[in-house]
Amino acid sequence: MAANGYAEHSPGNYTLAAVIVAEILLTAFFLIVVLGATDVRAPKGMGALAIGLSLTLIHLISIPISNTSVNPARSTGVAFFNGNGAPGQLWVFWVAPLVGGIIGGLLYPLLFEDGRFKFAPLQNTV
Repeated sequence: MAANGYAEHSPGNYTLAAVIVAEILLTAFFLIVVLGATDVRAPKGMGALAIGLSLTLIHLISIPISNTSVNPARSTGVAFFNGNGAPGQLWVFWVAPLVGGIIGGLLYPLLFEDGRFKFAPLQNTV
């Protein structure tokens, strides 16, 4: 079973800190993509492609780190079927995606304003 884990339960033996950082950053990134793809200013009909490709990229990056969570329900389902220490590490795969979701939800409106990147370099006005 592809249960999530860190240390000896990680496919690449990544530490708890590495797994937490990866899960938080990737979940925040995913939420920003979802919010951007479903924004009223986004091109119609392209949301599924953007969301699907970003989730594919997230999995390619994080499968070697933690077997990829970004979804607490997915992590919970396989943890109890796997046993072998996965249920004891399950807290990480609930806390990190929730924190990442909060960060992504707070960052999206700060980064994007009127369909433009808010922190773009200032234009020379001379």
